[in-house]
Amino acid sequence: MSGPDVSLADEAERLRAQLRRHDRLYYVEARPEIADAEYDRLLRRLKEIESLQPDLATPDSPTRRVGGGVSTDFQPVAHAVPMLSLDNTYSEADLEDWRDRVLKGLPPGEKPAFVAELKIDGLGLSLLYENGVLVRAATRGDGETGEDVTANAITIRSIPLRLEGCPPARLEVRGEVYVEKEAFDKFNRKWAADGAATPFANPRNFAAGSLRQKDSRVTAERPLRYFVHSYGTVEGARFDTHWDFLAACRSYGLPVDRRTVLCALFDDALAACRRFQSQRANLPFEADGTVVKVDGIDHQKRLGFTFKSPRWAVAFKFPAAQATTRVVDVELSVGRTGAVTPVAKLEPVECGGVTLSSASLHNFDEIKRLDLRIGDWVVVERAGEVIPKVIQVIGSKRPADVRPVLVPRACPACGGPIDRSKEGEVIYRCGNSACPAQVEKSLLHFASRDAMDIQGMGDAVVGELRAKKYVTDLADLFRLTKAQLLTLEGFKEKKADNLLKAIAASRDRSLSRFLHGLGIRDVGEKGALLLAERFGSVPALMGASEETLSALRDVGPVMAQSVAGYFRQVTVRRLIEKFNQLGISPMEKPRPAGPLTGQTVVFTGTLTRFSRSEAERKVRELGGSTSASVSAQTSFVVAGPEAGSKLRKAQSLGVPVIDENEFLRRSGQT
Repeated sequence: MSGPDVSLADEAERLRAQLRRHDRLYYVEARPEIADAEYDRLLRRLKEIESLQPDLATPDSPTRRVGGGVSTDFQPVAHAVPMLSLDNTYSEADLEDWRDRVLKGLPPGEKPAFVAELKIDGLGLSLLYENGVLVRAATRGDGETGEDVTANAITIRSIPLRLEGCPPARLEVRGEVYVEKEAFDKFNRKWAADGAATPFANPRNFAAGSLRQKDSRVTAERPLRYFVHSYGTVEGARFDTHWDFLAACRSYGLPVDRRTVLCALFDDALAACRRFQSQRANLPFEADGTVVKVDGIDHQKRLGFTFKSPRWAVAFKFPAAQATTRVVDVELSVGRTGAVTPVAKLEPVECGGVTLSSASLHNFDEIKRLDLRIGDWVVVERAGEVIPKVIQVIGSKRPADVRPVLVPRACPACGGPIDRSKEGEVIYRCGNSACPAQVEKSLLHFASRDAMDIQGMGDAVVGELRAKKYVTDLADLFRLTKAQLLTLEGFKEKKADNLLKAIAASRDRSLSRFLHGLGIRDVGEKGALLLAERFGSVPALMGASEETLSALRDVGPVMAQSVAGYFRQVTVRRLIEKFNQLGISPMEKPRPAGPLTGQTVVFTGTLTRFSRSEAERKVRELGGSTSASVSAQTSFVVAGPEAGSKLRKAQSLGVPVIDENEFLRRSGQT
């Protein structure tokens, strides 16, 4: 068989080089040299060549940006270096306090430079390049584990599929996926014209939803963009400063916001914050603050990290956006734990670039504090671009026909009684665990990744299952049939089979995951593990008194009251019996004997081989226990780069400190 045509191979490579260059000029440097029609002609010709000679197609070809194929799920990706969040400051005084802490953490006389960059309101995305080629894109997720969205990310034209120049052998950059305001408005208008029931709420929701489309062809049609702002891992290069890193990114063809500035003095960074704030309304994208970073990488390493954020960077948040409107009604929402939350329904009003039609009122005590009535004029606020809230009633504008907001006598979803079940609690709750609103939210929690991990059981599926009355409680999930699933919107043979397989696989989940999935108030993932290991089965836990539970270490009276009260409910006991009849009686296997039996391990700093949750799970699998704090009873501490106070405490107590390699050796992994 003859090889590919040499002339076509040369033409294909020239076309790829041209298209990459024009992508960079248009999407990164904002100085296009050709019209869209000419770009499309080049792309069509490259597609034609790759169709004639499939061997000429390359993994980084611009033709891949059109998307293709449907993904049923997004695989988890453990970040080698956690994608931490930033601490926030809301005033110049707060920012100056941060500067003082930075100076205190550096040797006397050190005068760090700073970098100020806009905090774009988008979705965090990590890009991994190996030998200059994009091999993986992952969302931030919980900071330690994200989702693989490579197929969708390659459709974003400002993300280069191949880096230019001499990039490192391995480079993982972090940045923000966003959409420009004008493009967002244009898309929403088209969306409405095409018959969509509701437009996207704001640019950030649009970006997040677009990046997680199951069909990458849909993502390819969305006007997403990307800016790099930091890096996770790098091999084959060293950056002395953050500014050097950003300059290197530009040379590789990666997009960096041109508004970012290097500040020799802190006062220059403060001036940049003021300038960005004054320019906010005229920016092409939504931004909710300025990120100020210490420029020197050595300085960053010396300052290190807290448990959740770097000490060398901080977000200076813009003042909250506020607007005045009228409360037309107060509706009640019932959550998974029965909490009845009042929500103000508003006359639609623009606030911070978004149209608001509802706002949080938190609880009925807050309504009383505000002296809020239905019909009142109020001030609403979007602080940090999150859920809006009512912050003030304008008493001088109160109409004569306002109506009081009354605490309901019964649950708005099921009609059952509500009360404040705990002393000092401000939230009213529905005590009926069979309440339909609670059941729907409980189903989603039960199926979540950290609980029973039933993939494919999302909001839309749960909503339809409830609407068709196929599922009335958690146990009914295990009675679902293929015939029932095929009546749901979008379900074909394969999708129905996949969901049934996921449900079947969840039958073998541990007791700890089952208890977590039940959603007992005041019992989180670690509390569920503690109870599962202590009691071993649901019947044993159900038989435990509140006094017995309170006496357990790390349980305490609040959790004990919640657990005992939960299992006293008749509806809960019927649910557990129903699970038993379906053959679902989860047990917690005794912690196996292994190389870490009887040992307590604490992790601190950055882990490079696995995520924190994976490391803790490995300890349990090997017979040991983990703790969030260091004490004299700690067997050893595993310290990675940027370890902080836990490392210092271990050293002061004489607790052994090891690195990841030694941990793997002790675990029998090497």
